[in-house]
Amino acid sequence: MPAPPCLELFVETYLRGNRIDSFLLKHLRNYSPWRIQRIIQAGGAAIDDEPAELTSRVYPGQRVSVRLFEPPDKLLEPEALDFEVLYEDAWLLVLNKPAGMICHPVGDFQTESLCNAVQAHLDRQTARPGLLRPGIVHRLDRQTSGAIVVTKDHLSHRQVSIQFQQERIDKAYIALAEGVLSEDERVVDLPIGQSRGDTILMSARADAMDAKPSKTRLRVLRRFAAQTLVEAKPYTGRNHQIRVHLAAIGHPVVADEYYETGGRLKSKRPAVPEECGEADEYPNAVDAATGLTRHFLHAYRLAFAHPITGEWMRFRAPLTADLSAALHRLAREQTPGTGDQE
Repeated sequence: MPAPPCLELFVETYLRGNRIDSFLLKHLRNYSPWRIQRIIQAGGAAIDDEPAELTSRVYPGQRVSVRLFEPPDKLLEPEALDFEVLYEDAWLLVLNKPAGMICHPVGDFQTESLCNAVQAHLDRQTARPGLLRPGIVHRLDRQTSGAIVVTKDHLSHRQVSIQFQQERIDKAYIALAEGVLSEDERVVDLPIGQSRGDTILMSARADAMDAKPSKTRLRVLRRFAAQTLVEAKPYTGRNHQIRVHLAAIGHPVVADEYYETGGRLKSKRPAVPEECGEADEYPNAVDAATGLTRHFLHAYRLAFAHPITGEWMRFRAPLTADLSAALHRLAREQTPGTGDQE
C-alpha cells in the first residue's frame, strides 16, 4: 500500500497564533475540522519536526508537516465538464465560463457547477483527489458567460477577495441592449435593492428594499436598427447590477428573462420542470431579432493584481458562439443609413 501523502506548509504572517487545526483547515479546504483533528491526535502533524498537539499554535516562518492518513471528507463531486482556460498557474485559474453553468453547488443542486468541473481539473494535478479545492471569489449568473477567476489556495483566495471587496478589480462586460441609446457614454447612478415582493430579483425603483449605492458606466460600441451594443463597467458589485441598470433607463438586456423597461419585472413564468433545476435555468423563449435563448451579457474583460507576485494581470474572454452569431445576424440585417458606430 502506498504511503499517505505528506505535505509541508509554511505559516503565513496573517495566520500568526492560530491553532494548528485551524491553520491546516485553511490549507486543506476539503477536510472537515473533525478529520483534521483526528489526524493531529494520531500524531500526523509536526511543527519544525516537533510533534504537534491540538493545542499547538503556529507562527510565521514555521514549517508545518502533515501526513494525510485519511482522505478528504468534504470533497466536491468532480465532473469532467468543458470550460475554456484563459490562464493558469500554481495559485489561480482564469476561465471563460460557458452560459448555463452555475458557479458553485447550491441547495439541491450539487453537481454540474463550475466548482465541480474545476475540482476534476485540480484533482489531475495532485497526488490524491481533494488536496486542492476551487475557490470561487466572485460569481457570474448562470446565463452570463465570460471571464471569472478561481483560486487554488487559501492565501490567493484571501488576497483576490480583498481586491474585490475594496473594488480594486477592473472588470467590464459586453451587453446588447434593447433600443438605441442616444448618448455615446453615460453613467447610471441608481441605488439597487431587493425587488419588493420577490426574494431573488433586484430593483432600482424607488420602492426597492435595502437599496445600496450602485454605479455603472455605459459606452456605446455599436448601434443597430433596434438594439445597442454597449460596454458596461460596474463600479460596484450588486447582484444583477448591469441588467437592472439597463432596464431602469429603458434599455433592458436583449432576451433578459426577468427585467423589463423601467425596471418592471416580467410576468412570473410557469413552474419550472423538474429536469430544469433552479428557476433561472428555465429556458427562455427565442428572441426574434437575435435568435438568442439567454440574455446577451458577457464578462469580456478582467484585470487584477496577482495575489502572490503583485503583477497587474489583464484578461479578455472571447464572445461565445451564440453571442457572436447574434451580432452577425443583426449586422446582416442592418439597413444602410442607420449610422452604426464602431
